[in-house]
Formats: sequence, structure tokens, C-alpha cells
Amino acid sequence: MLVKYLVMTFTTEVGDKATLSVSGIKEDLTSEGIGAAMDVIIAKNAFVSKGGKLTGKYNAQIITKNVDEIEVA
Repeated sequence: MLVKYLVMTFTTEVGDKATLSVSGIKEDLTSEGIGAAMDVIIAKNAFVSKGGKLTGKYNAQIITKNVDEIEVA
């Protein structure tokens, strides 16, 4: 089974980086949509990290993993 994650990395007010991972993403995500979502997260102070408030967008990635579940008895 393929599992996709959106991984968004932000800069913080102390210059660190903070990462937010989201699973169950849509297949038709665009860079514009991801960037807009990151802007809203920053503007609304939706999350606080060890480095304080999120202040900027660093990068975003869509990670695809192939997961083979094994049933154990």
C-alpha cells in the first residue's frame, strides 16, 4: 500500500526549522495550494514550536512510502 505525506518545513522566530507532517493528503495538491496553506498556518499562529512562532516557509515535500503490512499470529 502506498502512503503519501505532505511535509512542510517552516522557519521559526529564533532561526530554527520546524516540520509539520500531514498524512491522508489529496492527490491533486499544487505548490500554490501548499504555499497558501503554509501562509495560513503562519498567519494564524496555528502551531508553536520549540523555536517559538513559525515565521516563514522553508520548503515542502510530498513523501511516498510503500508500506507492506504483515499479519502476525
